[in-house]
Amino acid sequence: MSGRETEIAGQVVELVGRLADPAAQAEVTVTRTDAALTRFANSFIHQNVAESTVSIRLRLHTDGRTATGSGSLTSPDGLRELVERTLVAARLCPPDPGWPGLVPPTPTPAAPTPDEATAYAEPDERAARVRAFVDAAGGLETAGYCRTSHQAAAFANTAGHTAWGRMAEAAMDGIARAGGVDGMARLAADRLADLDGAALGARAAGRARSGVDPVELPPGRYEVVFEPAAVADLLANLAMYGFNGKAYAERKSFAELGAAQFDRAVSLLDDPLAASGLPVDTEGTARHALPLVTAGTTGAVTHDRRTAAATGAASTGHGSLDSPTFGPFPRTVRLLGAAGAAPAADTAAGAVVDPDTAALVAGVGRGLLVCDLWYTRVLDPKALTVTGLTRNGVWLIEDGVVTRPVRDLRFTQAYPRALAPGAVLGVGRVALRQPDRTADTWWSAPPLRLAEWNFTGGASG
Repeated sequence: MSGRETEIAGQVVELVGRLADPAAQAEVTVTRTDAALTRFANSFIHQNVAESTVSIRLRLHTDGRTATGSGSLTSPDGLRELVERTLVAARLCPPDPGWPGLVPPTPTPAAPTPDEATAYAEPDERAARVRAFVDAAGGLETAGYCRTSHQAAAFANTAGHTAWGRMAEAAMDGIARAGGVDGMARLAADRLADLDGAALGARAAGRARSGVDPVELPPGRYEVVFEPAAVADLLANLAMYGFNGKAYAERKSFAELGAAQFDRAVSLLDDPLAASGLPVDTEGTARHALPLVTAGTTGAVTHDRRTAAATGAASTGHGSLDSPTFGPFPRTVRLLGAAGAAPAADTAAGAVVDPDTAALVAGVGRGLLVCDLWYTRVLDPKALTVTGLTRNGVWLIEDGVVTRPVRDLRFTQAYPRALAPGAVLGVGRVALRQPDRTADTWWSAPPLRLAEWNFTGGASG
């Protein structure tokens, strides 16, 4: 089965054959996205928006030069204009001796079948989850969103390679506010049915109430327990700057293949087929699960065809619209949880931590429980030293018990060092998928206990 996207991709390839030099090479990706968002503030829905967009991306190599064009017009005139414009751009580009060529026709893996109920969710289904979130907050002021997304994409190139696929995603992210303090809960899933607005609202409210009247702590190195949302920031920065094939090729990455750079408790897996219905990347290379770190040992970085050629490796299927400039990086990284049965479900509506996090907290003599990180900026890409702030809840841990809320703190920390051998004191068993800005990017992690984190001062400086 394929859709209109396949037809459009074929038309673009045909136009290249008619309008360009016979030796020209081209690849095209056509993506149709149906996205819907229900937003709420002051505990009321104030916006429900939906959009359906088509994006056409053409990369063309002719006479030793490469150019990329994009558009959204699917009419015959619109597609012709895209090809003609890209041809003109190619003639103006400098020579491209690093052109890696096209992927020949090859088998492609089967992507998971998307949930149809999520793909075609109605506004009242998202609104019901918002209502449950607001009601569960027990009168606290709330804000956030619930979104659903459906994507269908097709790939084709002038070598005769084609692919098509679909995906669906749902996500909810909300806060509850008590006494000027925000508590947060967020989750992404393949199915809208897996988002429990009441459970998320209760968790956000419990954190907000538990964060009132925070104390201020001096800067220093503290043992920490990170909630999954905070761990997601570690994964995102490790992915973008560490496991990035371009950064690796330019020796700007910390990654050393085959080296035990992380604690043995750390295993990271990129799982792109779980987030993208298209079974190939924008160059036509098949996507597949890629172990980045196994029991502490760095095993791979991600490549598109260009960075693979530069390093003598093979493409890992991570070509994207921005990989030629920023570099190919994994967008669906899982930190694998510890082995063993998951803790029993949390039945305390106002609990600050769930049982999985509580099991890690119990081992801390004195440290901090951190819910979320934000405004993180890379200071040193090679060491991946990052500065940023905590938000949405920090609590002091004393003798294995969460005792009092703490004001937000600024930190400066080398992320790989925080996960180095001996630095990871515990990994939870239940991974929670954290949404990113787009449906095809997410980070999945259990809570994490780290030996130390370098806090440099309060949120004001």
